[in-house]
Amino acid sequence: MTKIFLYIKKLTERFYNKIFQTDYTQFVFFSILIGAAVGFATVLFHNSIEFFNKIFFTQTKEGLFFLGAAAVIVLPALGMLIQSVMISFAPDISKERGVAEVIKSVAGNGKRIPLRTTIFHFIAPVLSIGSGNTVGPEAPAAQLGGGVANKIAHLLKLSDSRKRVFTAAGSGAAIAAIFNTPMGGIFFALEIILLNEFQTSTFSALILASVTSSAISRIFLGDTSVFVFQSPNVGEYHLIYLYAVMGVLAGFISLLFIKYSNVLDSFLSGRILKKFPRWIWMMMVGLIMGVCGYFYKEIFGVGYAAVNSILNNSLSWQVVAVLLGLKFILVPLILNSGGFGGIFAPSLFMGACFGFLFGTSVNYLFGLQLDVTAFILVGMGAVLGGINSIPIASILIIFEMTKDYSFILPLMLAVVASTMVVNVTLKKSIHERHLEKQGYRIHKRKDISLLGNLQVKQVMKKDYVLIPEDTPLTKVLNRMMDSSHSTFFTIGNNSKLNGIITESELRPIITEYEHLREVLVARDISTREITTVLENDDLDHVMKLFESKDADELPVVDENDNRMIIGSVTRQDVITAYNKENLKLNLVESFSRELRNIDTTKKIKVMEGFAIVEKKPAADFWGKSIAETALRSRYGLEILMIKKLNSPYSDDDDSKKYILPKPDYIIQSDDLLVLFGPEDKISITNNW
Repeated sequence: MTKIFLYIKKLTERFYNKIFQTDYTQFVFFSILIGAAVGFATVLFHNSIEFFNKIFFTQTKEGLFFLGAAAVIVLPALGMLIQSVMISFAPDISKERGVAEVIKSVAGNGKRIPLRTTIFHFIAPVLSIGSGNTVGPEAPAAQLGGGVANKIAHLLKLSDSRKRVFTAAGSGAAIAAIFNTPMGGIFFALEIILLNEFQTSTFSALILASVTSSAISRIFLGDTSVFVFQSPNVGEYHLIYLYAVMGVLAGFISLLFIKYSNVLDSFLSGRILKKFPRWIWMMMVGLIMGVCGYFYKEIFGVGYAAVNSILNNSLSWQVVAVLLGLKFILVPLILNSGGFGGIFAPSLFMGACFGFLFGTSVNYLFGLQLDVTAFILVGMGAVLGGINSIPIASILIIFEMTKDYSFILPLMLAVVASTMVVNVTLKKSIHERHLEKQGYRIHKRKDISLLGNLQVKQVMKKDYVLIPEDTPLTKVLNRMMDSSHSTFFTIGNNSKLNGIITESELRPIITEYEHLREVLVARDISTREITTVLENDDLDHVMKLFESKDADELPVVDENDNRMIIGSVTRQDVITAYNKENLKLNLVESFSRELRNIDTTKKIKVMEGFAIVEKKPAADFWGKSIAETALRSRYGLEILMIKKLNSPYSDDDDSKKYILPKPDYIIQSDDLLVLFGPEDKISITNNW
């Protein structure tokens, strides 16, 4: 039986190696695999919301028949109560919610998202939205997609960079599936999860995963547009400025929403939740939600049906205004009190309400006959982009959800105007600000994180050029011709730094050299505005100074005396340091990937004549300490580490636990020894 199993295993490995001969083939396969897994998970998430919506609003409501129509008031409160119980049992996991957790994982090079966290944040939003709370499914779906992709990447033992890419791809694929918008999902991942960091390989993974996920969503959930409307007429193009005005106003609404949410969060966490148990406050918020839904049923749940009513002009402007106010107030109230859900769908809802009111007002005030439908659709994109700081994703999501190209120009104009208002005011997206509030500083680019870990003292040089300020121009030019430096520092009689001379100061003088050589000294041509750095400054800060000052060399000064020069740092020094760190990072990642992939049938050749191999210990080693086995003296081999197998469902970062053993470590039968030594010595282990 064992021989049959080994034979089947060998055939499987041969088939795998034949199919996946190239790294790119594996990359494509894993991208599609993750897209498919996320697609099925998102379909399950969507159907679960529908299922619990029926449980709450059909069975539970019928069970509360004695309350009559007022039974709907109790349903959101019941949902909030269940969520509060979940929070009390898992307070730490409950805090790891939303898109922010995926961003942290991606920024941490694909660090583990625990499976229990993914499951928790699957169930909680389903209960929240299913019980009628007026929040969206998108952020939980993005977290679900990122969590599923992250777990698969760890089970497949992919490299850290691949985990990072596929976690982001999974999150984008979930958005693609939940909205049925593959391009929107791609740019959601780029703009939010990856913080606009673009790489070709990343983009390929996003495309493959999003298209696969969206295809599965269309198979099971249908391919019809979520919104139903007649193709809009955007009007004469000399009136297109109205959409820009609406975009600016949408930006201010988005800004007000973000500010209100932040103030409410501080108020609730700082005062209310310190005085009242969370479950009482969450039930009160649920009752408020229920009362609002009792009078305005359109406010319940995701709200796409209400958006269609607005598109079809089925609601009066007074009702639409009330719905806008309720959605604006209730969404932050629910989320900041502890409820689970997202703000994408509420953004679309508020945008539709605002677009309807704006278009109606323009027609009434100026006697125009513009198609309000166009303003509704454009308003949806403008508020979505403004609140979430995702201009490109917003444009594509609205375009793909509506499947109508006729209003694309006004849509782009309004979305850009809205996001510009928010970005100019806040500088950062709502998700980045949320992470900073938690104490996380997210680097948008790898070069920033690499340079941020290096200091000036690691690269500064002592061969800078000092010139006394009274040096004649002729000698300054001679020094420049003889030196490899392009920047000179002038000093006074006290040997303190008082100016900088660069080629840009010398170049205009050369044309008048014959007239000026006996007149000018170094003091006359030096720049007195000096930008200095300290030896403990990080190189990211220095590189920004090089870019903003258009300089090639900066003086390093004493921290107690900003005129006492102790060294210099050049732009090339910083670039060289970055290249070295990047090379080391790539080498470490490559080696660690190879180390994780070795098994009992393969070895890694480290250098000529030496290799690393993974082996199970010989039977006579079991129960003995490493010192007792005398591996070094008997075989000439070193134990680099020991691997212990974990359950594939474990929340550990890998399927194996790595141990750096001490001489007294007792070897177990299920250990895996990672051995290093000469290849001829390693071949002896084949007989173990």
